[in-house]
Amino acid sequence: MHLFLQSNQARAVSTVIAAVAFLLTLSHSAVHARQPNIIFMIADDLGWADVPFHGGKVPTPNLNALLKSGMELQQHYVAPVCSPTRAGLLTGRYWSRFGVTTPTNQLALPMETVTLASVLRDAGYATCITGKWHLGSETRWGPNHFGFDHSYGSLAGGVTPWSHFYKKGIHSVTWHRNGELITEAGHVTDLVTDEAVQWIERQQKDQPFFLYVPFTAVHLPIRESANWLERVPHTVTGNVPRQYAACILHLDDSVGKIVQAVENIGQRENTLIVFTSDNGGSTAENNDTKYPDDQCPNGRLPGNNLPLRGKKGDLYEGGVRVPTIASWKNKITAGTQSATPVHIVDWMPTFCNLAKTNESQQTCKWDGVDLWTVLSGEEKLPARVLYSAGTHFRSQSLRDGDWKLIVFYNKHSQPERAELYNITKDPSEKTNLASVEPERLKNMREALKTVARNDRDSVATTQK
Repeated sequence: MHLFLQSNQARAVSTVIAAVAFLLTLSHSAVHARQPNIIFMIADDLGWADVPFHGGKVPTPNLNALLKSGMELQQHYVAPVCSPTRAGLLTGRYWSRFGVTTPTNQLALPMETVTLASVLRDAGYATCITGKWHLGSETRWGPNHFGFDHSYGSLAGGVTPWSHFYKKGIHSVTWHRNGELITEAGHVTDLVTDEAVQWIERQQKDQPFFLYVPFTAVHLPIRESANWLERVPHTVTGNVPRQYAACILHLDDSVGKIVQAVENIGQRENTLIVFTSDNGGSTAENNDTKYPDDQCPNGRLPGNNLPLRGKKGDLYEGGVRVPTIASWKNKITAGTQSATPVHIVDWMPTFCNLAKTNESQQTCKWDGVDLWTVLSGEEKLPARVLYSAGTHFRSQSLRDGDWKLIVFYNKHSQPERAELYNITKDPSEKTNLASVEPERLKNMREALKTVARNDRDSVATTQK
C-alpha cells in the first residue's frame, strides 16, 4: 500500500510539473507573438533625389511599393558619413558620445556597449547582420561581439563589388561570415541579399527576428554587370550615370527580394520594415569634383540631393536628410507621410519598446525617443532638439522646431561662424538668418552647448 501511495504521489507531481511547463511554453509563445519582426535596410550614400518619389530618373518599383504600403518620414536625419550613422542606430545615442565622427576601421564602440542587437537578442530575438559593419574591421571587434547571432559581409567599409576588398592596406581583407574571413564569388549586392533571404527562410515561426541589412550600394566603387546596365532607361546617358543608375536598380531589386522572402514565410503582417540611407549623396549642385578611374570611370560621380543643399560630409540638409520609409501592414497606415523631424538614434528606443524589452533612457542613456506615436499616426512627438556633430567635430548642428543652427569651427576648435535657417520655409538653406535673429541665435547656441556636453563620454578604449 505504501508503495502504491508513493506511485500515485509521484504521478501527481509529474502531472503538475508537466502542466506548469505547458503553461510556461504557452506564455513564452504568447510573448513572442506580441513581438514584431524587425528588418532595417540601409543604403550607402543614396541621395535625397536618387529615388523617383523625390524626382529621381531611375525607376525603383520595389521601393515605390514599400512606400505605398507604409509611411514616408520626410525629415529623417542621419550622420553626414557612414560609421557615425551606424553607431547611432545601434546605440540610440549620438555618435559623438563615442567620439565617432568619421568613417573608422578602429573599434568604434566600447566592447561592453549595450546595442540594439544585444537587447533584442536578450528579449528572445534571433539577430542577423548581412552587409557593411564599419565599426571596427578586426574580427575581434565584429558584429558577433555586439549582439548578432549571425553576421556576414564587410567588417570594414564599402568593398569592391566583385573581389570584395576594402581599398588597400591592412584593412583590405574584410569579407567574413561570423568572424571568419572568407573568399566568395559574386557581386556584393547579390551576396548580401542572398544571405538575408536565406537567413529569413531559416527562421522559426515562434521566434521573432531582427535583420539588419546595411548595403554597400550605391557607395564607390561601382561596377554593375551588363544585365543591370541593359535595364537603365535610355534617358540616362553617359557611362558613369548609367553605372550609377544600374546600381540603384540593383539595390531596389534586393529590397524587393527581402520583402518577398518575408511574404513567403507568412510573416509580412508581423514585420516592421524600415528603409533609409546612411548619409546623403556624394555630389552637391555645381560640384565638379573628379574621381579616380578605379572608383568611378571617366569622371564625375552622380548622385542627387536637390533641392537640398550640400552633400555627404556636410551638416546641410543634403548631407543628413535622407529618403526613409517605414512599413508594417495594418499597423502603419499605407500611403502616409510624416513631416515630423526624427533621427537615426530614435530607432533603438522605438524597437525596444515594440519588443517589450526592459531597457530605458535611464539604463541606456538614449538620446533618441520612441517614434511609435509618429509611425502610428496618433500624435506628434513632444518638443525636443536634434543634435549632430560633423566630421572631426569641425561643425555641429541643432534642429529645434522649424529652426536649424550650424556652427563651424576652425582647426583650433574655436567657433568660426554660425548659420541659422528656417528649415520649414527654407529647406534648401539659401538664406542665413543669423544676423537678423540674434536672440534666437544666442539661445540656440546655448542649447547646442548643453546637448554637446556629453560628447566623448563613452569613447572606446583604443580611441582614448
